[in-house]
Amino acid sequence: MTDASSGPRLSVDIGGTFTDVVLEHGGQQTTAKVLTTPSAPEKGVMDGVGRALEESGVAASEIALLIHGTTLATNAIIERKGAKIALITTEGHRDAVEMALENRFEQYDINIDRPSPLAPRQLRWSVRERLNAQGEALLALDDASVEAILPLIQKHKIEAIAVGLLHAYANPAHELRVQEIIRQAYPDLPISLSCDVCPEIREYERQSTTCANAYVQPRMAGYLRELDQSLKSQGFGCPFLLMTSGGGLTTLENAMRYPIRLVESGPAGGAILAAEVAKELGLNSVVSYDMGGTTAKLCLIDDGAPLATRTFEVARAYRNMKGSGVPVRIPAIEMVEIGAGGGSIASIDSMGRLAVGPQSAGSDPGPACYDLGGAEPTVTDADVMLGKIDPALFAGGNVKLSPDKAGAVVEAKIGGAMGLSAPLAAYAVAEIVDENMANAARVHAIEWGKDISERAMIAFGGAAPLHAARLAEKLGLDRVIVPSGAGVGSAVGFLRAPISYEVVRSRYMRLDGFDAAGANELLDTMSDEARTVVKSGAPGAELDETRVAYMRYVGQGHEITTPLPDRPLTPKDAPMLREAFDTAYRSLYGQTVPNMEPEILSWTVTVSTKPAATAAADNQTVDGTLRKPTATRSVFDPAKQDFVDAGLFQRMDLAVGDRINGPALIVESQTTTVVTSIFDAAIDGRGYIILTRKQGAS
Repeated sequence: MTDASSGPRLSVDIGGTFTDVVLEHGGQQTTAKVLTTPSAPEKGVMDGVGRALEESGVAASEIALLIHGTTLATNAIIERKGAKIALITTEGHRDAVEMALENRFEQYDINIDRPSPLAPRQLRWSVRERLNAQGEALLALDDASVEAILPLIQKHKIEAIAVGLLHAYANPAHELRVQEIIRQAYPDLPISLSCDVCPEIREYERQSTTCANAYVQPRMAGYLRELDQSLKSQGFGCPFLLMTSGGGLTTLENAMRYPIRLVESGPAGGAILAAEVAKELGLNSVVSYDMGGTTAKLCLIDDGAPLATRTFEVARAYRNMKGSGVPVRIPAIEMVEIGAGGGSIASIDSMGRLAVGPQSAGSDPGPACYDLGGAEPTVTDADVMLGKIDPALFAGGNVKLSPDKAGAVVEAKIGGAMGLSAPLAAYAVAEIVDENMANAARVHAIEWGKDISERAMIAFGGAAPLHAARLAEKLGLDRVIVPSGAGVGSAVGFLRAPISYEVVRSRYMRLDGFDAAGANELLDTMSDEARTVVKSGAPGAELDETRVAYMRYVGQGHEITTPLPDRPLTPKDAPMLREAFDTAYRSLYGQTVPNMEPEILSWTVTVSTKPAATAAADNQTVDGTLRKPTATRSVFDPAKQDFVDAGLFQRMDLAVGDRINGPALIVESQTTTVVTSIFDAAIDGRGYIILTRKQGAS
């Protein structure tokens, strides 16, 4: 087997519309973009991998490392196409997962939609047991109550079990016993325990996360197992790692056990790429813009690190409002995601207004211009009509587009309804999707107390470079960076991610009664667990470890992260922890609360391989030649509200320092960068495209 540190490396990203493949070999990159095959995703993967290997001349047996990210787990929850699951919980608590937080996320709408639990009420079963918050048994588990459930599993044809007993984070004994009893009767039935999946306080989030893991596990484990076998049959013998939503890599076995950690793994790869590009260029504040075929994602990145979170929601059911989705408590990169991709469908609503998304044409049948049976107008159809896309070169030539089909469907379903010509109807579709993204970016930045207008934008994904300049205009940004391999940016990001794993445990502790010995015992156990996972994917690698406490003032409802030293704690560390908490609290809220005692609720340990050193910032962008186009294409320009002749350039023909005046199109195999009339472009020292607003342009 080839050495993973020096041999060819392969990454695969499955999106809702396209499957992207990147092969790094001998200092070069070979990419492939193929349509996703929803009914059997591994077929699209093997098709893309085969094309990349054939073009590069690299044999499967030479590949040193394969990294994979996917949105399949997310889509299974959104589309409710997961397994039939049952939830086993403590007697009297079967409805906790449906009662949720007992609040209304929208106060003034009596018809608000809540997502229904993944386990319906008739499949939520109770057992007799009870632990207190310290993990002490108030009522021992009644084995007979568990055995009474066994016939129900067969009767209801249950495909997976979630177990979420009260306070199992403090003592897993009862959940482990439930698993043991079920295993004796059903040895092959997938079982997700909350003490493994989400060993933290807050019953609703813990049960919801455990249910989500059980819901996607049969499908994800089956898919990953099938893909692994397909790869081996083609000659692959390298390590197979999975991208997680937190921006790290984990092993195939761990991913099959905890597939919920793969939710948002594709977008996480894009955020990793953007963070690396920001560090390379010495940019402290950027916003990443990732637009593919189904969705668009934005992530705020400061000082080379994306915003991180431990709780987010999947499948929000009500106007993308917080509280209307399925809560999942796992490590994740914080980003905003909306249904605004190339395949997003444009329509006229009941009030005669133009709307775009969140419904998508996907890869089957796809936009009308794919000529695969799609009959609804999409963003890609509009982009083709506006001249942004070369129909013969779309997706590296793997998908031949039909401009006539695009024009017919946009004119019939949008232009006719709004009294607009076909080009203006296409422009209206593009403007709506760009404005939706701009509004989401503004709101996301405000929620985090950030200024969006002071940032540079890093754009990638098959559709983002087509829309980045216009989005930057709307947000008031002066600079856009399009890195190399932008059309398959998330897959490129996978190759830059560290192998890492995060372990979290809830154990309550007040600082005025700080138990250093108990904390050390817990942290050491967590460290051993995380290191075991990382070492299995990176044997012999040098590792970094980060420890964090989640703290709050006594009586508060939510915690903030407080860094811990990577060493054994002592009783004398209590004042140091108080100072670290005060610093973190003050940075968030501007002041501390006097005469209040802090407390710790949860602890996390993250172990990762050491990241590769980032080269010094290099910003060669202006001392070069002004390139003249050898050809032009008619493109609709928003500033002029009309079609203009835009210079046409092949990215592979451009050299470091080359400058291009907008309007222009810079074409590469997987995407096209649209340079509007208020921007100019240049090629920097790394080959990145840098768009800069013209002086005085607005």
